[in-house]
Amino acid sequence: MTDRPARISIVTVSDRASRGEYEDKGGPGAEAWLRDVVTSPMEITRVIIPDGRENVSMKLRELVEGGADLILVTGGTGPAPRDQTPEALMDVADKELPGFGEEMRRASMAEVPTAILSRQTAVIRNETLIITLPGKPGAIATCLNAVFAAVPYCLDLIGAARVETDERKVKAFRPGGK
Repeated sequence: MTDRPARISIVTVSDRASRGEYEDKGGPGAEAWLRDVVTSPMEITRVIIPDGRENVSMKLRELVEGGADLILVTGGTGPAPRDQTPEALMDVADKELPGFGEEMRRASMAEVPTAILSRQTAVIRNETLIITLPGKPGAIATCLNAVFAAVPYCLDLIGAARVETDERKVKAFRPGGK
């Protein structure tokens, strides 16, 4: 654990957005959610990359090696042929945290029946937590609201930067009240 600002990367996975044919709303949506909820210092970077397993895994490795504490990946988690974000995550994972995907799907199912098609998950690589999210800002908020209470403690456990939250929005859980 460190007292430096948390380094957070947001990766939008979209062929169309990477070519400029479609406005990325997922990346800005994830950043807006973080800025609303996280109260501790953080440095946020956003990138847009095309779909594809190799492309996504290469970018994730680069961000982890660059010192990211948390990576949020929007898009590429559905059942379409080009949706290969979960496979890319498994290519870089040291450990999978399937409870993240289970809880995000549960929360999303209360809003839309197609949430069952989502293949969200989370993994740890080195000292970085990587979470996959849907591409739509409303769905991103639903998913982050469902799981983010566990994120600060997970970051503590893996030796990443400390993250604090606005308890009125998301109360971070740390055993023993640390």
